[in-house]
Amino acid sequence: MSEPDDTLLITLTGKDRPGVTSAVFTALSHAGVHVLDVEQILLRRRLVLGVLVTAPRDGKKLRRTVEETAAALEMTVDFEKGTGDNRERRQGRSHVTVIGAPLKAAAMAAIAGRIADCGGNIDRIDRMARYPVTAIELHVSGAPPERLRTLLAREAVEHGIDIAVQAATMLRHGIRLIVMDVDSTLIQGEVIEMLAAHAGFEKEVAAVTEAAMRGEIDFEESLRARVRLLAGLDASVLDEVYDAIVVNPGARTLVRSLRRLGYRFAIVSGGFSQITDRLAADLGIHRSRANALEIVDGKLTGEVLGDVVDRAGKARALLEFAADLGVPVSATIAIGDGANDLDMLEAAGLGIAYNARPVVRAAADTTINVPYLDTIMYLLGITREEIEAADAEAGITTPAPPV
Repeated sequence: MSEPDDTLLITLTGKDRPGVTSAVFTALSHAGVHVLDVEQILLRRRLVLGVLVTAPRDGKKLRRTVEETAAALEMTVDFEKGTGDNRERRQGRSHVTVIGAPLKAAAMAAIAGRIADCGGNIDRIDRMARYPVTAIELHVSGAPPERLRTLLAREAVEHGIDIAVQAATMLRHGIRLIVMDVDSTLIQGEVIEMLAAHAGFEKEVAAVTEAAMRGEIDFEESLRARVRLLAGLDASVLDEVYDAIVVNPGARTLVRSLRRLGYRFAIVSGGFSQITDRLAADLGIHRSRANALEIVDGKLTGEVLGDVVDRAGKARALLEFAADLGVPVSATIAIGDGANDLDMLEAAGLGIAYNARPVVRAAADTTINVPYLDTIMYLLGITREEIEAADAEAGITTPAPPV
């Protein structure tokens, strides 16, 4: 004798309108059923509502009532009997965030294929943003995150998109510390090159900077050599350079939005504290560490004071900031673009290569290659709609997306 059916899945599909969910549950309320699961999806005003309930005492009457409700709402309805509640999601659960500008169907097909190759299942898909990038989050189970990250990294390169794979843990919902590099990460360009332009050595300094960021030469040695070329500059040049700085798109939104949630921020730079301390104060960043240019009688001497904040120094700063702010290292996020950021990215709970050199992209947990720093919030499960709603409540307006 077969085991009796003990659940019923009811799925309604049609045009969204106010009162659909209320009408469906009103229809179910007279059947004496228990609600086991509910999922609702809205896509371009098309609604899919799925309700899993215990088997009703009078199945025919419930079906008739729900069908009449669906007809009144001009929706279609399907019924599926089953045994037991929803199966538990398999182990190996991950959040896979896909960012594209644009995001093509071929890329999504490749991603879905690689997830299947790993034995994974896509349990749910959410849109995180539609403008200025398209960001989609996939909730995946049954695939080891490390294996998934390796396979999807190849597809990201092939299709010119960004893909982040994070294990699904409670950590994602907690307060975190975000530690950012400054030059070419938080801001556009390199401060030392802007200073060198005033000394007439911009081209020479830019070549050395690029080699250092690729990891081809020792950072401290290269920094001291570049700073020596600044000897004799009037200290007022620092004000001119600061006024010329352009913060990367989305940086202010990132800091403003996550501070509302209690996040902490720090910047760690191989640049200069005379710039970074002001930048931290301007943006509302909690901690700052960088090199200090020596100034005597209002002139740059061409020397750096104290120990240089190099590759190892950046990692030490992250660990010290985390301890000082009471944030577990596992709850830290590091963002950088150059070889001197590698130790910091490795030390953090999540290392993000932002528009980075190839050596950094290869080593980081994930990469972001679109020019919007606030896309990092999509990796944290925060949608563009939530960001804009919080800004609107604070009286901050954002440009409307194109229709």
